[in-house]
Amino acid sequence: MANRLQLEELSAAPKRALMNAMGYTTEQMRRPLVGIVNSFNEVVPGHIHLSELARAVKDGVLLAGGTPMEFNTIGVCDGLAMGHTGMKYSLPSRELIADSIECMARAHCFDALVFLPNCDKIVPGMLLAAARLDLPCVFVSGGPMLSLDGSDLNTVFEAVGACHAGKMNQETLSQLEETACPSCGSCSGMFTANSMNCLCEALGIALPGNGSIPAVYAQRKRLAKQAGETVMAALRADLKPSDLITEESVRNALAVDMALGCSTNSVLHLFALAHEMGLTVDLDLVNEISERVPNLCRLAPAGNYHLQDLWTAGGVYAVMNELTKGNRLNLDVKTVTGARLGEVLPNHPVKDHAVIRPLENPYAASGGLAVLFGNLAPNGAVVKRSAVKDSMLTFTGTAKVFDGEEAAIQAIYGGAVQAGDVVVIRYEGPAGGPGMREMLGPTSAIAGMGLDESVALITDGRFSGATRGAAIGHVSPEAAAGGAIAFVQDGDQIQIDIPAHSMNLLVTEGELETRKRERPLRTPPKETGYLKRYRERVSSADKGAVIT
Repeated sequence: MANRLQLEELSAAPKRALMNAMGYTTEQMRRPLVGIVNSFNEVVPGHIHLSELARAVKDGVLLAGGTPMEFNTIGVCDGLAMGHTGMKYSLPSRELIADSIECMARAHCFDALVFLPNCDKIVPGMLLAAARLDLPCVFVSGGPMLSLDGSDLNTVFEAVGACHAGKMNQETLSQLEETACPSCGSCSGMFTANSMNCLCEALGIALPGNGSIPAVYAQRKRLAKQAGETVMAALRADLKPSDLITEESVRNALAVDMALGCSTNSVLHLFALAHEMGLTVDLDLVNEISERVPNLCRLAPAGNYHLQDLWTAGGVYAVMNELTKGNRLNLDVKTVTGARLGEVLPNHPVKDHAVIRPLENPYAASGGLAVLFGNLAPNGAVVKRSAVKDSMLTFTGTAKVFDGEEAAIQAIYGGAVQAGDVVVIRYEGPAGGPGMREMLGPTSAIAGMGLDESVALITDGRFSGATRGAAIGHVSPEAAAGGAIAFVQDGDQIQIDIPAHSMNLLVTEGELETRKRERPLRTPPKETGYLKRYRERVSSADKGAVIT
């Protein structure tokens, strides 16, 4: 097979001279050029080892007759960016990642691509790029971190709240810091990174094990080599993302999302991917699928299991195998190997029904996520239902309103938030933040202080996949767009009914209209550079917070 750069043509002599300068041989120049899209850096624990995996991917490409060419893109660590201005850049980095990959792939005429993501916005950023470029490609993630004693990063976040409440001493917290993150890899629970890496399998664009084989297992290296070989087979078969990411496979991904109990951020990213592919989805579809797909897994933060346990139990493909018993999946969709989903699932039985519940004995009859509507969120808001205690599924409480995350954190740690309150954090949406900050700090503080069964939290921002409790995010329209959340005031009663998919501000329509007329919206913070451009063009959360 030749390459699209046409390096064998007479007129390509200058290009061959440049390839010679990098040490490529004549034979390598005759072969297809496969871009290895790496996101290695020394900032993110989930990415610190990706150079080693990239070497394995390149071995696979070479074995299958291709010429691998590695390049990098950026990656933000949400854990390090959490709780300060840096988090404003996390979600916007998704679009930068997609754009930068588009530039590199188009500029250098790659024939195929292997994507090496791992953490939060890098996975969806690369998915957007794959959809846009529509070149044969395979995703292989860096894999999840281990959990050796049942703790994880979220345990540390919640421990901070426990310390503030006098329930833990500094020495115990320091010991926890040393053990909670014992290896490289994406944080070990069903948080956003692992959610998206698992859903890549459901979309058909990644091989079995992509989302759950731990980062430090030798199987991860073998998977990377297999990905390199697979992309060459996809190139020969002209199998592209447009063949894999379809309305049916997106529905499959949402079904797997419900069964696994994935992060609320998965809705945001799947909607952005659907937008890139020109597919029509809406938040009603999430509830429709959630009502017919049961929740089969309770991985941290919803339960005590971690990703390594999911892998031992059979992985994502075993979850999908279980869903076939009730015809919850479309089995005719293609996978990146070229096989139909229904052809490969029988090879992946469930090995541990304690981790992956049988379809007839689920944790819950409905899925892990729910979308709520009402006068407080006419266009929807999202909650991780599987991580909400039964006592909080229906709740009416008193609003404590904060314009931004920092004021809310200070109030929670200061004891100003009490049982029966609904913490409302606004002006944190895609445009209002800008950047739709992820707020694990406030929810972890509430949980760590023992208030997660008596306090709810509502925001037009986002929550980490590590969040547990009645934490309802993505409220649309957001405050900056004049949504009802901008006009909530201290003391208002807010009614939440997750089983009924509703959330309402208990004031009259006339009162709400009066507030809208009389209360001006907050003046947007002055931004420069990328955030200024992002704020001007970003859509609402219910549309995936995409750049339009």
